[in-house]
Amino acid sequence: MTKAKDFRTQCVHTGEVKDPVYKGVVSPMYLSTAYAFEQVDIKRYPRYYNTPNQEGLQLKLAALEGAEHALVFGSGMAAVSTALLGLLKHGDHVVFQNDIYGGTRNFVKTEFPKQGIEFDFTDGLQAEDFSQLIRPNTKGLYIETPSNPLLKLVDLAALAELAKAKGIWTMIDNTFASPVNQNPIAWGIDVVVHSATKYLGGHSDITAGAVMSSQAFIDRIYQSAINYGGSLSDMTVWLLERSIKTLYLRVKAQNENAQALAAYLAQHPDIVAVHYPGLSSHPDHQLAKKQMKGFGGMLSFEVDNNIDVSRFFKSLELIKPAMSLAGVESTILQPRLASHALLTETERLEQGITPSLLRFSTGIEAFEDLSADIDQALQKAKP
Repeated sequence: MTKAKDFRTQCVHTGEVKDPVYKGVVSPMYLSTAYAFEQVDIKRYPRYYNTPNQEGLQLKLAALEGAEHALVFGSGMAAVSTALLGLLKHGDHVVFQNDIYGGTRNFVKTEFPKQGIEFDFTDGLQAEDFSQLIRPNTKGLYIETPSNPLLKLVDLAALAELAKAKGIWTMIDNTFASPVNQNPIAWGIDVVVHSATKYLGGHSDITAGAVMSSQAFIDRIYQSAINYGGSLSDMTVWLLERSIKTLYLRVKAQNENAQALAAYLAQHPDIVAVHYPGLSSHPDHQLAKKQMKGFGGMLSFEVDNNIDVSRFFKSLELIKPAMSLAGVESTILQPRLASHALLTETERLEQGITPSLLRFSTGIEAFEDLSADIDQALQKAKP
């Protein structure tokens, strides 16, 4: 088969498993957990990330991020934790962006001390903010851009240049952007992680994670991965591969909705601030135009103090107040009670996560229906 070049074609065809018996047009599902060990080229075992469906999906994921190879995991946190611990040892040091996903931050704070791994969180997002924290034992820099939940950006090229000058690696959580909107490896970032539960899965019905990188980095991470046992079941692998076929179409629609909603909310009298890199008023708008192909389906906004947030959630008729994000249906949550609940109140306020901040994951519904639902719920949430 001619190697696919276009992203849309790769979503559909790259990594598909052939059906040699019945010639079906979709990948067959291999659910066996026991494979032959004699007279075979590969000794397959699910925990070794090499079942037919795992291998096919990993080829697709690597292609979408422009990576040499990929690994799939049972959750986004399995991907993050395995990637980090696979590259670190006792005595090493990592610099983390301050406003990262709450689960990742909690993992670092609680598990790194047990491993004797040192860490710092930056106060800023510029390359010099990271540079000031680099020590002789620093091994890597970890970022998340756009950030969760305030959609702040880090300059990928500048950070990659800094890391290469210091001889250390870079790792990014690219979940919010998705491979449709941003490909960090093209900007010099070494390791890309995803919660595949989100845009890659896209239907709010699977839990998965992924790591994409060069073969050399994947080989190092793989040695820990087979020990930690965070591999993904082939049933979910098949579902994820199926979902990625529509990734481009879904994210394109979500981008368009998010842009329209952000502009609508920015003019709404009951909204005091909107955080979305697609708005010209966003402080990182020019950087977003440089390193992103689209501005994403995620935004956050702050409601006026006279809005009862709980009543607002209860008044929504179409939009679902729910955990997680990036499904085809629009969802909303209060970060202080959900995605960043594991942080202390002080940590949340330092990141700008206030009780009035709401995070919105835009689905593929009609903009007119979404905006109308927000408006009627805001009206009911007033005193």
